[in-house]
Amino acid sequence: MPLGLRGKKRDKSKETSMLVEAEASVAGGRADEEDAGAAAPPLAAAAPPAPPVPIRLLFHTQLAHGSPTGRVEGFASVRELYARIAEAFHIAPTEIMFCTLNTHKVDMDKLLGVQIGLEDFIFAHVKGVKKEVEVFKSEDSLGLTITDNGNGCAFIKRIKAGSLIDQIKVICVGDHIESINGKSVVGCRHYEVAKNLKDLEKGQTFTLKLIEPLKSFDMIEPRSKGGSFAEGKITRGKETLRLRSKGPATVEEMPSDIEEKAVKKVDDLLEMYMGIRDLELAATMVEAGKGKSNPDEFAVSLDEALGDFAFPDEFVFDVWGAIGDAMQGRF
Repeated sequence: MPLGLRGKKRDKSKETSMLVEAEASVAGGRADEEDAGAAAPPLAAAAPPAPPVPIRLLFHTQLAHGSPTGRVEGFASVRELYARIAEAFHIAPTEIMFCTLNTHKVDMDKLLGVQIGLEDFIFAHVKGVKKEVEVFKSEDSLGLTITDNGNGCAFIKRIKAGSLIDQIKVICVGDHIESINGKSVVGCRHYEVAKNLKDLEKGQTFTLKLIEPLKSFDMIEPRSKGGSFAEGKITRGKETLRLRSKGPATVEEMPSDIEEKAVKKVDDLLEMYMGIRDLELAATMVEAGKGKSNPDEFAVSLDEALGDFAFPDEFVFDVWGAIGDAMQGRF
């Protein structure tokens, strides 16, 4: 991603608060005082400090179509979270399509991303009915926005009103894309699935195999077109658990309004350039821009964090501008 001459790469910033580690308060104090005339007892060797005691972060969860409440803990990534939920309900982790926070509905504005408020309730949406749809590609754009759950399941996050796909009512927001023209895309990232759909030849018919989330009777309603990023906070509560695809999760202060606006704008740019929505990716890019004074430094930081994406220069400049605009309150 050449953007001109770059200086020497900066060391990556260290995490300031690690998941489930905190200093335990060490009980102590002065020994009972002896009589004034008594000889002082010999000094004993100081006891070694007690080891840190893990903080127990416990989250409540249910299956979105209905289930008893389970409890999950001890996870540092989305993949590990799905494994814990699967253990709680005795299902395979691959059955979980995505999770929403504080609602059992297929609400893309409440989709679990990189932040979980410490008081959030997690609803897991599992695979339901399979369906196969033939689509005639009469336009270059299908009108789909794709995201994925970080565990090998790409699904539809948004359907643009009036688009080609919007006219096919059997295709819905939340549907997992299992295969395209017989080629499995299970395990592919959202940008790979979006590229496969974009590369389909105009004027040809293609076949999609989809799986919709399992629904209870009270959840059956007219399909949603997804909508935009939630206008409220990314999370609730004063602290959030930040999940990371690489490295340990951390307990952090809730993102500021400025950081949330920057993440939202970068997420919009991801949809514009790549046809995907990914709050984790957007938040990582905003984090990469912290402390950088020019686009070259930002490009180096992106290479270090997300070099596999090989973002085009135009996109990098637009992201750098969006982060700067957000930080200076220009939108």
